[in-house]
Amino acid sequence: MPPSGKPDSLNSEINKPDFRELNLGSPVSPLRSQPRGLTTTTSSSSSSSSGSVTKHPPVIGRSGSVRGTTQSGSSSGNQRTRPDSVTSNSTSSATSPANVLPTGNICPSGKIQLTGMTQSRSRSDVLGSGTGTYGHGSIMRGGGSSVSPAKPIGGSKKAVVSSDAEEVKRVGNEMYRKGLFNEALRLYDRAIALSPANAAYRSNRAAALTGLGRVGEAVKECEEALRLEANYGRAHQRLASLLIRLGQVDSARKHLCVLGKPSDPMELQKLEAVEKHMSKCADARRLSDWKAVLMEVDAAIVSGADFSPQLGMCKVEALLKLHRLDDAQSKLLEVPKLEPFPTSCSQTRFSGMACEAYTHFVKAQIEMALGRFENAVISAEKASQIDPRSNEVAMLHNTVTLVARARVRGNDLYKSERYTEASSAYAEGLRLDPCNAILYCNRAACWFKLGMWERSVEDCNKALRFQPSYTKPLLRRAASNSKLERWTAAVSDYEALRKELPHDKEVAESLFHAQVALKKSRGEEVLNMEFGGEVEEVYSREQFKAAMNLPGVSVIHFLTASDYQCKQISPFVDSLCTRYPSIHFLKVDIDKCPSIGNAENVRVVPTVKIYKNGTRVKEIVCPSKEVLEYSVRHYSC
Repeated sequence: MPPSGKPDSLNSEINKPDFRELNLGSPVSPLRSQPRGLTTTTSSSSSSSSGSVTKHPPVIGRSGSVRGTTQSGSSSGNQRTRPDSVTSNSTSSATSPANVLPTGNICPSGKIQLTGMTQSRSRSDVLGSGTGTYGHGSIMRGGGSSVSPAKPIGGSKKAVVSSDAEEVKRVGNEMYRKGLFNEALRLYDRAIALSPANAAYRSNRAAALTGLGRVGEAVKECEEALRLEANYGRAHQRLASLLIRLGQVDSARKHLCVLGKPSDPMELQKLEAVEKHMSKCADARRLSDWKAVLMEVDAAIVSGADFSPQLGMCKVEALLKLHRLDDAQSKLLEVPKLEPFPTSCSQTRFSGMACEAYTHFVKAQIEMALGRFENAVISAEKASQIDPRSNEVAMLHNTVTLVARARVRGNDLYKSERYTEASSAYAEGLRLDPCNAILYCNRAACWFKLGMWERSVEDCNKALRFQPSYTKPLLRRAASNSKLERWTAAVSDYEALRKELPHDKEVAESLFHAQVALKKSRGEEVLNMEFGGEVEEVYSREQFKAAMNLPGVSVIHFLTASDYQCKQISPFVDSLCTRYPSIHFLKVDIDKCPSIGNAENVRVVPTVKIYKNGTRVKEIVCPSKEVLEYSVRHYSC
């Protein structure tokens, strides 16, 4: 809802549009109307009367109509004015110029000869209250009974255009109140097209853009409003509020205290809270206390800097330094997009570097951690171009460039099967970036090729410490553990890989062979175990008895083809067969083989029974996917 008082009041709500209306002046005269209390005496060049006419400014309503002007021979009447009208832009004059009609519908003598107009015309112009629309008044020609519209004279056309713009703005305000920001924005655009120099329309457009989350554009509109009207308090206050949200506390303070004292105490408190937490954040970052950085960033955002790109990127950087790369990547997607980046914000600094440069500075670190070294170099170069004076930016640019070169050289040597030299190249990159999981993984590949499997496992462990979800070092560690005949560790790694890569046949086969090797190492009997088996269907009791007596673990799925739950669980049993290739999976349709169902006392389907070396160890009636997989994994060990 709009404020009840003046819309230009600095205590109004910041995120609402301005509702002030212009005093458009005379619908006929190009002059603005006179301020209250001033009178203008005009001598008629054609009337025989020499009496003075005292005129008062018209009152313009929202619809654009003009209330009549009180006139008398020597006295002035009281005039009604709207409480939210603004006359700061109006001009006044002690006398009205010649050849100009006075304000409103004034008929001192019934007939007025207009000086400077054609004298040969026999009829005179009579101003009255007829139905012919003339700006905000009506005009009748020649005193006749017929009424026709007159052509605009002097500044009338401008007044009509301004009135139209005010009406468009009024409808835009209604749309804004209803939360229809797109519609409001279109209407404010129309108002600006009609009256480009009106600062209030620009300020209202900023309010609509803010409602749409287009904060960068809103800042530019507030700046344009202040260019048009430097002392426009509401635009200063709205811009200050936007700058607080962006974390631009120094610039926000200038606009909030433009008149020497804060225009809104609540906004000042918000600004001071944001400023305090941002200062603590910068101190913690200098000390590399990344947990404190995360805490202060969150506090600053809660205090009001909820649309600050630099705070969002600072959180990303802290997560990256804490080796939480997955979290850093997800938070990177949540960083507010400030497009276009306001020119006024481009030179402000965060933690010693330009705000816009800091965004590319953090992106370069993320790209390098993910192994996208070319992208990292590009981002570092952008940061250096924006802020060439920052030592921190220059150091990162140099590091990223050298690490990228070391990685390229290492890759080329590896392709040439010069594994020892390749490992040295990767080591050179790790001296510059000792937390880079990609380089550790690449060097582990060199050790594996050289038969140095213990060192390969060590480098894989380091890579996984810095990037836990990275599958390549997990695969290389599993292969290295297999070479070292550490079957328990190899099976564990391959099982983790199967979850990440459920359709990878190479991983499935490696898991199968590791499981068989583990069983052999424990002294278990391994017979007729082949990789790539499918769920075997059982058709007779003899076949069923043979399956139960197989060495190892057998999983038997009892079902009927028509049952809905069986149809739901059967594909999952098939997937388990692929994921646990060392286990025998069988299925029995009790409609086709009722004797087996009766012998096993199966009354409800689906039912799953697990046998280990011929002994039943588990029976599950109507199992969920989670329970079934847990049981299979448990008994497969």
